[in-house]
Amino acid sequence: MSPTLAMPAAKLALNVVGSLASGLSNALDPAKAKAKKQADDFETMFLEQVTQQLTATPSGSEGPLGENGIGGDIYKSQLTQEYAKQIQKAGGLGLSDSIMRDLLRVQEQSGASIATQASGA
Repeated sequence: MSPTLAMPAAKLALNVVGSLASGLSNALDPAKAKAKKQADDFETMFLEQVTQQLTATPSGSEGPLGENGIGGDIYKSQLTQEYAKQIQKAGGLGLSDSIMRDLLRVQEQSGASIATQASGA
């Protein structure tokens, strides 16, 4: 294998190993797995809104998907949903990781406050 191909292949292998390791740790911690799913769902919803705005056409004009026809709005909404899902699966914008960290931090803080209230009561 040439050196120019070896480096991307090594990075890909490391990414796969890293994602497998994080997947195993998430499988061991259900709260983390639930927070990850919620963060991914939120990022997908955000991406759906963005893609809707990007593919919007002025009212009264006929877009490339035939939005003025019967069922055109439904097709366009399903298409933007799929675009959003695929973008998120491909790595998204990186929002889900920061959202997941914030969700876990809030859960830890609420758990600590509940524990202090229970011990003080």
